[in-house]
Amino acid sequence: MTTTDVTPGRSDRRAWLREHSELGVSVLLLALGALVLTDALTMDVEIAQRGPIGPKTVPVAVGIGLLVVALLLAVDVLRGGRGEAESGEDIDLSEPADWRTVLLLAGVFLAAAVLIEPLGFPVTGALLFWGSAYALGSRHLDRDPLIAAVLSVVTYVIFNNLLGVPLPGGPLMGVL
Repeated sequence: MTTTDVTPGRSDRRAWLREHSELGVSVLLLALGALVLTDALTMDVEIAQRGPIGPKTVPVAVGIGLLVVALLLAVDVLRGGRGEAESGEDIDLSEPADWRTVLLLAGVFLAAAVLIEPLGFPVTGALLFWGSAYALGSRHLDRDPLIAAVLSVVTYVIFNNLLGVPLPGGPLMGVL
């Protein structure tokens, strides 16, 4: 057997894989759905159970949804369906990435992760909201911190008091 005898089979397989490359997305969704479903079904919920719909409900629904979408996508691809090419967005791909913004956002998120325990969610959330707005280009130094503080406190009150999801209060624990 010569190399010319083997090459057409490989090129045919590669061509088929290129034409059906969306199957990779289907496999990824299938694996993610299986992971989410497995994690949800093995979750210990006795402590957090508060009513007929428990903490397993949404993860199980998401896991099943991912599995269904993965199977539907695989069937569509195998029947000849193809994703449409991007028609264009409001970005110029010839411009370099704005690494300053990326690094500022990464720093803000890292700082929030480090500061949430000692400062609590209301203070850390305000820093997160304000830092993200600043990193993304807002330069209203008079109103942005105020909006961030209001957003953070409202989010804290909704999650902590209304939804029953405990968030660290930090120094403001007694006030809120």
